[in-house]
Amino acid sequence: MAVRSAEQQETLARARVRLHERGMRWTPQRRAMIEVLLASDGHLTGSELLDRCRQVDPETTPSTVYRTLDALEEIGLVCHSHGLDGREEFHVLPASEHGHLRCEVCGATWEIDAAEARRLTGALVRDRGFALNLSHLTIVGRCAACAAAVARA
Repeated sequence: MAVRSAEQQETLARARVRLHERGMRWTPQRRAMIEVLLASDGHLTGSELLDRCRQVDPETTPSTVYRTLDALEEIGLVCHSHGLDGREEFHVLPASEHGHLRCEVCGATWEIDAAEARRLTGALVRDRGFALNLSHLTIVGRCAACAAAVARA
């Protein structure tokens, strides 16, 4: 798997330097992992990432993936949130902090941008002085289509 764009090349080089700064070796498995992440769209669980990495390099181990994910989150290449079942999901290079809506019926998800999340959670900040971590905000309910289907039933 080759990283093609100049931006992706820069991200790969920056990740290599930052991992070295943390005492982590630059291995073919770590390079493949970052390339897989850069080619991904949306959120991935650790096990989904491991499976995709093993398609590129069968020698990739779970410990390499999870240790590297921790370091990549520290340097800002990924951030994690929690899926409906509690599993960690990783989002690559989030353009901005965001939360999530998740339909408990069909499983669809949507991102809530920071401005919308602030409107929804303003009372928590105002009344309690609570500082939110939007990457962990997931509001579970029913999407419009599923709510309508239940109403018709």
